[in-house]
Amino acid sequence: MVKSMTTPPATKKATVPTRSSDRPNVQRPGEESVPIMKMRPTIKYEADRVRGFGREIMSVPGCEQLQSCIQCGTCSGVCPLSIYMDHTPRQVMALTRADFKNEVLRSRTIWLCASCYACTVECPQEIRITDIMYELKQRAILEGIFPKRFPIPILAYDFSEMVKKNGRITEMILVIKLFMKTSWLAALGNWRLGIDLIKTGRFSLVTEKIKHHGDIARMMDAVDDQKGS
Repeated sequence: MVKSMTTPPATKKATVPTRSSDRPNVQRPGEESVPIMKMRPTIKYEADRVRGFGREIMSVPGCEQLQSCIQCGTCSGVCPLSIYMDHTPRQVMALTRADFKNEVLRSRTIWLCASCYACTVECPQEIRITDIMYELKQRAILEGIFPKRFPIPILAYDFSEMVKKNGRITEMILVIKLFMKTSWLAALGNWRLGIDLIKTGRFSLVTEKIKHHGDIARMMDAVDDQKGS
């Protein structure tokens, strides 16, 4: 008895994704969907480098070990926010050391850093990556290179200016400034929380100052002068 030969139905040919933007967003049951970071092919040109930028960063206390980076990717692997960054922490370290100042300071990565210090703890070369991120943030603020209406650099700048002027911050005024410079509509959605904070004394309606606040201003100016601001 001869078995009948049947031709299996035609199936679509499987394709292998070549870029992260082609890769399907695999979601396991019960897990929250996480968007995959899109890869951007880029070419680096010698003319894009700002000679000496990497050495300037490495001259700052706490950033000296950047030269020892072996590009192992451990920092990117342990970073909880790397999937949302335009450049991974490993790439930021490489770009900084290679003098690509403008690309680093315009990156959103330095502003998404949560300062959890996971990268610093796990780095096999004991590089203080979080401190380097702080230094890059300060450089971007001083040079005005940061995403417009982005709350993190605006908050950092107003915070330091208020400390320099009064010796401490007044949270109510700081929050109002932040909303006015980013999205004042967001303040409308938090009005109830604001009232509760005022009632409990967490938000002061009076500007808070300390004695001899000028001493703090002189110390902050001295640090800025050392960085060449």
